[in-house]
Parts: sequence; structure tokens; C-alpha cells
Amino acid sequence: MRWQAGNRITLLRNGTEFFPALEASIEAAQYEIYIQTYIYELDATGVRIGEKLKQAATRGVVVNLLLDGFGSRKLSPKYVLELESYGIKVMFYRPKISAWSFKRSRLRRLHRKVSVFDGQHGYVGGINIIDDMNVPSNLNAPRVDYAVRVDGSLVFALHASVRNLWRRLAWLHLRQVEAHIPLPFPVFIANGIRAAFVVRDNVLHRRDIERAYLKAIGKARVDIIIASAYFVPGKKFRQGLIEAAKRGVRVRLLLQGRMEYWLMFATHEVYSLFLHHGIEIYEYRASFMHSKVAVIDSRWATVGSSNIDPFSLLLAREANIMVQDKAFNAELKADLERAIAEKSVRVRPEDWSRRHVFKRLFSLFVYMAVRLMMGLVGYKEKQ
Repeated sequence: MRWQAGNRITLLRNGTEFFPALEASIEAAQYEIYIQTYIYELDATGVRIGEKLKQAATRGVVVNLLLDGFGSRKLSPKYVLELESYGIKVMFYRPKISAWSFKRSRLRRLHRKVSVFDGQHGYVGGINIIDDMNVPSNLNAPRVDYAVRVDGSLVFALHASVRNLWRRLAWLHLRQVEAHIPLPFPVFIANGIRAAFVVRDNVLHRRDIERAYLKAIGKARVDIIIASAYFVPGKKFRQGLIEAAKRGVRVRLLLQGRMEYWLMFATHEVYSLFLHHGIEIYEYRASFMHSKVAVIDSRWATVGSSNIDPFSLLLAREANIMVQDKAFNAELKADLERAIAEKSVRVRPEDWSRRHVFKRLFSLFVYMAVRLMMGLVGYKEKQ
């Protein structure tokens, strides 16, 4: 992880702020566009982004769209052909999926959401190309998530990452690799923010995001707020949070209160342990929360695609931005505290201990199922 000065990091809340910014960047692009996303849904938002990409390709911009084979499996092949007819280059990361395969490669997904425009600015976060209101219920409330716009010296690392992955996959897919487009270096922003671009892959950066979290947790002195949609931390992560609480750090976890998938019940298995050690747990109930962010003291924050679960920390390709800036951290922290105060329910130890025995047993069953699944694909809990 390399901290770099000279950046401007802009917090974007939900698709209401992210998609207009993304569309403006597509419209302004002159040379090339890289977009990596886990889900591309052909709803109103997906159609609108697609039209912007078609217009960019029509005016000569090289558009490279990389989608995950599982997350975007519902995207119509007809629509993909339509995009390609405009000159947009579309590739799928691990397009072969099987419900009956226990190969670890089946769970190695492209979960990151990174885009770069003309090598001059980019976006990193947890927001897929899907409408905020496209949620699995009749709930009239938007999905909650975050992204950041990155300007400055760090964009060089973003650009190198998306370009190199695209070129490697193009070789694997036996597709023509386009010649490198010479672009000016990103502008260094005077008095800018120190930030780092941290990825997780299955080669050289297998534990980089987890280690960044653990290092920041280990240095915490005042408070820790983690907002995570899928939260099944490993042994070292659990120990890190408990040790922080023991030395007087206020630890707050903002977790998903609405069960979108049955595997999310595995999160409940760690509630008793954390509550016993004074860690505060809040369940977001106003809508579906997909946030993957954290703020530690006033000196460290992260926004990205990585959840705190085995799939994100051990299998998927993920990408996070780490930030060292008091103003940015204060903005994100204030947003999370509003969510805790206004849209969440606190889980208290006395209430949790009285919950129905069936729910406790089911949480344990799901947690063991997750552990078994990880074992079947060849991973053990070493963290």
C-alpha cells in the first residue's frame, strides 16, 4: 500500500450522486474509458449509462467495459451485442458459472467497482450499475452505498490497475489488445489529500485490504465506525476489534438489518461475542444497506467494494480507497452517525440474549455453512 499526496477525494452518496457524476465523466471523455463493475442491470439506470457509452464510442472514444460473469449474468446477450455494434468493447470476468462446481475459481469474482476516464480522474466504491430503487422488495426506499471520485496523483495507480487487468483478460480471451494510448499524467493537486488505492486479488495482493484494516484498527485510540453489508470477520479481525474495545476505543458496527440473502444470517453468530466486549451493534432498517466503508479516529477512512467477509477478503477481486484527511473523515463519519441515529436500531445485549432459540440455532447453522463452503473450495481460516 502506497500513500500518495496531491489528491482530491470527493464523497458520493448513493446512485443519486454517483450516476450523474459518472454520466458527466462519460460525456467529457475524449480518449478512453475503463469501467469495471460486478453488476450491470438493464434497468433505467443501466439503459441511461449504456446510451452515454454508445455516444462516447460513436465520437471515437475507446470504451472498455468489464463485467463479472456471475454478477452480470442476467444482462441480455442481445444488449451486449448492441453495445458492441457501437464499438464498445465488452468482456466478462469468469463467464462460466456452475451451480454444481466446488472449484474455488467459481467464487473468485470481479467484485470491484472502478472506472477511469482519460487517465485523469476515476471512481472507486461499492455502487454497481443498478438503480437505487431496484431492491428485492416493495420497500419504497433507496439502497444505501458510497463511492468516491478521485482526482490527482493517485489516478495513475487506478489507471494502471484497470488497464493491466483488461490487457491480461484480453489475452486470455484471445482478443486483440489495443495499442497503448499515450495520455498525460494526472494533475498533482497542491495541498491535496493523502490517499492510497488498495486492491485484493489472488496473486500478489491477497490480504492487502484486510491488513490495511487491521493496521488502522490496531492504531485506533478514540473510535471506530464500520458500515458493512456482509460482516463475517475472521479470527484476527474479531480479535482486533475486541482489543480496541478493551483499550477504551468506542467501536460501532453498522450492519444490514434487512436480510437480502439467507447467508447474511451468518453475521448474527458474532453478535454475542462483540456485545459481550462492549462493542456497539446497530442494524440499518430503513432500506437495504450495501455500504462498505469505515472511519477510524480522525485520521483514517476507507470507501470501496470490500465487505468484511470471507468472500471479499479471501476470494474476490476488490478495490478500496484509503484516506488520511480530517475533513473527508469528518464528512463520512457525520453521514454514518446520522444513519445510526435516525435509521438504525441498536442491538442491546439483554435483548439479544432473549432472542428465540431457533434463530440462534439457524444463525449457527448458516455460519457453519459458510465455513464449510470455504473449506470445500480449499480455504481455511488463517486470518
